[in-house]
Amino acid sequence: MSLKELLPGKLGYGTAPLGNMFRAIPEAEALATVEAAWQQGVRYYDTAPFYGAGLAEERLGQVLAGKPRDEYVLSTKVGRVVLDEHETDVPDFGEKGGLFEHGNPNKILHEWTADATERSIEESLKRLRTDRLDVVWVHDIAQDFHGDEWLARFEEARTGAFRVLSRLRDEGVIGAWGLGVNRTEPIELTLALDEPRPDGFLLAGRYTLLDHEHALTRLLPMAQEQGVGMVVGGPYSSGILAGGTHFEYQEAPAHIIERVARLKELTAQHGVSIKAAALQFSLAHPVTAAVVAGATKPSRVAEDRAALGETVPAAFWRELRAAGLVSPAAPLPHGA
Repeated sequence: MSLKELLPGKLGYGTAPLGNMFRAIPEAEALATVEAAWQQGVRYYDTAPFYGAGLAEERLGQVLAGKPRDEYVLSTKVGRVVLDEHETDVPDFGEKGGLFEHGNPNKILHEWTADATERSIEESLKRLRTDRLDVVWVHDIAQDFHGDEWLARFEEARTGAFRVLSRLRDEGVIGAWGLGVNRTEPIELTLALDEPRPDGFLLAGRYTLLDHEHALTRLLPMAQEQGVGMVVGGPYSSGILAGGTHFEYQEAPAHIIERVARLKELTAQHGVSIKAAALQFSLAHPVTAAVVAGATKPSRVAEDRAALGETVPAAFWRELRAAGLVSPAAPLPHGA
C-alpha cells in the first residue's frame, strides 16, 4: 500500500508542540487541542519519543485511547530511547538548542541500532496506549543534529533501524516506514540504496513557501520516479508562516521576515490567508501525501482545517510565481 493510500486525508496533526516545544503548555490545553483535532476530522497523528522526552506521546495517547483504533492512522519515530533516569546536563540537540527544555526531565539515548529500534517501538506503544503503529519514521539522522558525524549515524540506522522496520513492514506489523528528517540528503542517500526500500518520508521544513528549491530539484524527482510519498512536516516553517516569530526553530532572521512580509502583502491583495497559501502550496506537489501541522490551541486546529479548504484564486498563484516568491519549477494549485 502506498503512503497516499495509507494516510486518511491531506491534513495530519503534528504533536511536537505537545512536548512543550518553546514553552510549557498546560496539560488541559494540550489535551483539548488533540480533542479539537479529532472533532475537526483529523485522522492522522504524528509524534515521536523525542518530543519532550515522551511527553507528546503520553498526551496524545491519553486522548486517542478513547477513540476507535481503526479510525485513525498513527505514526511515531525511532532513534531516541527515553530513559528512566533524569537528565542532569544540558542535552545536546545540535542546531535545535533548548527546543524541549520544558519537556519531561528524562535523559534520552540517541541510538538507531536494531535493539534500540525495537525497544523504542515497545515503549512508544505503552506511552501511546495502543497495540500497533501504522507508520514508523527513522528520526533525525541528518546534519542538523549530528554535524559531520551524520553519515555515521546514517550507517547505524541503515544496518539497524532500516532492516528492523523493513522486516516489520513485510510481516504486516507496521504499514509503512521511512525517514523523518529536516534535511534532504539522508533521504536522497536512502533512495539511492538497493536495500532496504522505504515507503515514504516525512520532510520537515524543506518543502514550504520559504524553502523548497533544494528538495524540488534534487530529492523529489527521485521520489517521484520510485513512487515514494512525502509527508510535509513544518509547513509553516516553525511558525513564521502562521503568525509566529520562529524560523528553523530559532528567531527568524531579517531576510525571512522581509520575505514573509511580501507573502502577506500578496495574500492580503487576494483576500486569502497565508496559512491557506502555505498548506496548499506544500500539497500541490504530486509526491506529497499529506501535510502535518502542529498546534497547541484548539482554535489553531480549526484554522488549519479552514485553510485547507479555503478557495485560493489562480491569479494569486500566478502572481506569486511572477514575484519570484516560489521556484519557477514548483507545481502550483490549479496548474498556475
